[in-house]
Amino acid sequence: MTAATEPNEPGADASARSARLRHLIITVYGLYARHDGGWLSVATLIRLLADLGIDEPAARSAISRLKRRGILQSRRSGGAAGYQLSAEALAILREGDARIFRRGRATPADGWVLAVFSVPESARHRRHVLRSELTRLGFGMVAPGVWIVPAHPQDTTAETLRRLELDAYADLFRADHLAFGDPAAKVRQWWDLDELERHYESFIRTHEPALLAFGSAGSGPPGEQEAFAGYVRVLTDWRRLPYLDPGLPAELLPEGWIGIRAADLFFALQALLEEPARAYVKSVSR
Repeated sequence: MTAATEPNEPGADASARSARLRHLIITVYGLYARHDGGWLSVATLIRLLADLGIDEPAARSAISRLKRRGILQSRRSGGAAGYQLSAEALAILREGDARIFRRGRATPADGWVLAVFSVPESARHRRHVLRSELTRLGFGMVAPGVWIVPAHPQDTTAETLRRLELDAYADLFRADHLAFGDPAAKVRQWWDLDELERHYESFIRTHEPALLAFGSAGSGPPGEQEAFAGYVRVLTDWRRLPYLDPGLPAELLPEGWIGIRAADLFFALQALLEEPARAYVKSVSR
């Protein structure tokens, strides 16, 4: 399976390698550990990371960083040493599920969610946290203190702001665009579509060859181990994109928007790889 530069390959920036490795570990936990309270044994985790081309010293170093950040916690289960996701990490993964695996886009008729906030100068550090979180959730800025995102039924903004204790500084509203200006032009002001397009192009360039290879004559389905490595990589690369592009209505995007093609690619690979990947992890975890 074609993949982006792996964490321990030469030539990649060290900080980028380290960050990608942590993202891969979080993907593994998000996919395969939550049925057991977010826990994986050390032996299983090291084995699975080896299948992703990550050696044991690099894996242990990344795990230590995730522990320091409060994402992983040490726990023994049935006499085996392992790590579990923290309650905070589990909450973040739950909030992300609906967005990451959501097929549909919003429509103009769905309206918008407006976040209107005001943070006193005495708590200006919270203002930075609030802006950063709204950006992470895919909001675009209409004006200082007024941010906007499509109104999806599964929107988790309220839960996220409450979890981070930011709800005291913000109000959330459902809204429609009634007049003045072309909504498609406004979307270009509120979101950097050129940057989004570059991210989608990179995703397609990295992962489309795998789908083409599996679909070629005589290639056959991927093996379970190959499916596992491929699925973890493609999901790791995909899961940030539905935050950068929060399901913006296709009617307000450029014709032939590349994000739709990227989503089709991800879900085609998911359909191909998800079940054999799960079967492989189950066999390794016995």
